[in-house]
Amino acid sequence: MSEEKGQTRKNNANGHKGDLAEKLGDINVKIGAPKFNYKDYIRVLKLARKPNREEFMTISKISILGISLIGILGFIIYVFLTELPKVF
Repeated sequence: MSEEKGQTRKNNANGHKGDLAEKLGDINVKIGAPKFNYKDYIRVLKLARKPNREEFMTISKISILGISLIGILGFIIYVFLTELPKVF
Protein backbone atom coordinates (compact mmCIF):
# COMPACT_ATOMS: atom_id res chain seq x y z
CA MET A 1 0.00 0.00 0.00
CA SER A 2 2.74 2.47 0.91
CA GLU A 3 4.62 1.54 -2.27
CA GLU A 4 1.58 2.58 -4.32
CA LYS A 5 1.42 5.93 -2.53
CA GLY A 6 5.12 6.44 -3.07
CA GLN A 7 4.77 5.60 -6.76
CA THR A 8 1.82 7.97 -7.09
CA ARG A 9 3.81 10.77 -5.47
CA LYS A 10 6.72 10.09 -7.83
CA ASN A 11 4.39 10.15 -10.85
CA ASN A 12 2.82 13.42 -9.71
CA ALA A 13 6.23 14.93 -9.05
CA ASN A 14 7.50 13.84 -12.48
CA GLY A 15 4.63 15.54 -14.26
CA HIS A 16 2.38 12.52 -14.73
CA LYS A 17 -1.33 12.99 -14.31
CA GLY A 18 -2.99 11.77 -11.14
CA ASP A 19 -5.93 9.38 -11.07
CA LEU A 20 -8.51 12.15 -10.80
CA ALA A 21 -6.98 14.07 -13.68
CA GLU A 22 -7.00 10.93 -15.83
CA LYS A 23 -10.67 10.32 -15.04
CA LEU A 24 -11.69 13.88 -15.82
CA GLY A 25 -9.66 14.17 -18.98
CA ASP A 26 -8.33 17.44 -20.25
CA ILE A 27 -10.57 20.08 -18.72
CA ASN A 28 -9.55 23.69 -18.99
CA VAL A 29 -10.81 25.62 -16.01
CA LYS A 30 -10.05 29.29 -16.04
CA ILE A 31 -10.65 30.98 -12.73
CA GLY A 32 -10.13 34.69 -12.68
CA ALA A 33 -10.29 37.31 -9.99
CA PRO A 34 -13.64 39.06 -9.68
CA LYS A 35 -13.81 42.43 -11.35
CA PHE A 36 -13.71 45.34 -8.98
CA ASN A 37 -15.76 48.32 -10.09
CA TYR A 38 -15.05 51.40 -7.98
CA LYS A 39 -17.97 53.36 -9.44
CA ASP A 40 -20.57 51.14 -7.78
CA TYR A 41 -18.97 51.52 -4.36
CA ILE A 42 -18.60 55.28 -4.70
CA ARG A 43 -22.28 55.57 -5.71
CA VAL A 44 -23.37 53.63 -2.61
CA LEU A 45 -21.16 55.74 -0.35
CA LYS A 46 -22.61 58.94 -1.80
CA LEU A 47 -26.14 57.74 -1.06
CA ALA A 48 -25.30 56.64 2.48
CA ARG A 49 -25.70 59.07 5.32
CA LYS A 50 -25.33 59.09 9.06
CA PRO A 51 -28.61 58.30 10.83
CA ASN A 52 -30.05 60.96 13.11
CA ARG A 53 -30.57 60.26 16.81
CA GLU A 54 -34.21 59.16 16.42
CA GLU A 55 -33.38 56.64 13.67
CA PHE A 56 -30.45 55.29 15.66
CA MET A 57 -32.57 54.83 18.79
CA THR A 58 -35.31 53.05 16.81
CA ILE A 59 -32.82 50.67 15.20
CA SER A 60 -31.19 50.04 18.59
CA LYS A 61 -34.52 49.24 20.27
CA ILE A 62 -35.52 46.82 17.52
CA SER A 63 -32.12 45.11 17.65
CA ILE A 64 -32.23 44.75 21.45
CA LEU A 65 -35.79 43.39 21.25
CA GLY A 66 -34.81 40.83 18.60
CA ILE A 67 -31.73 39.66 20.50
CA SER A 68 -33.79 39.39 23.70
CA LEU A 69 -36.50 37.32 22.00
CA ILE A 70 -33.93 34.93 20.55
CA GLY A 71 -32.28 34.63 23.97
CA ILE A 72 -35.59 33.95 25.73
CA LEU A 73 -36.53 31.36 23.10
CA GLY A 74 -33.14 29.68 23.52
CA PHE A 75 -33.56 29.60 27.30
CA ILE A 76 -37.03 28.08 27.02
CA ILE A 77 -35.71 25.37 24.69
CA TYR A 78 -32.83 24.75 27.11
CA VAL A 79 -35.24 24.34 30.04
CA PHE A 80 -37.48 21.96 28.08
CA LEU A 81 -34.58 19.79 26.96
CA THR A 82 -32.57 19.67 30.20
CA GLU A 83 -34.65 20.39 33.27
CA LEU A 84 -38.06 18.95 32.40
CA PRO A 85 -36.77 15.39 31.70
CA LYS A 86 -35.36 15.35 35.27
CA VAL A 87 -38.85 15.99 36.67
CA PHE A 88 -40.43 13.03 34.88
